[in-house]
Amino acid sequence: QVQLVESGGGLVQAGGSLRLSCEASGIFFGIGTMGWYRQAPGKQRELVAAITSGGSSNYADSVKGRFTISKDNTKNTVYLQMNSLKPEDTAVYYCNADVTGLSRRLYNYWGQGTQVTVSS
Repeated sequence: QVQLVESGGGLVQAGGSLRLSCEASGIFFGIGTMGWYRQAPGKQRELVAAITSGGSSNYADSVKGRFTISKDNTKNTVYLQMNSLKPEDTAVYYCNADVTGLSRRLYNYWGQGTQVTVSS
């Protein structure tokens, strides 16, 4: 069983910064792509940023130049540094990870979500 535990959400004024963290815990063979998604009220969940096991990253157009995704493989942790936050960034942010189990079967996991609220 694998758990993704997120932290770092909160309330911030427009123009401010937050850093989200997501640690994968449990017993598994390896971790592949990890990413951050967000879901605002009344909207569909959308990809914010993702990073592969090799370190390649991609971003939603709306956050390019403001958000940076990174990871620490030794800690099985992915980070999302969010700068120049805007009210439209307000959403629940979810961590997602592709995990290879001990049987070499691929699984996909979601975190519980962390609220980010940006006030104007």
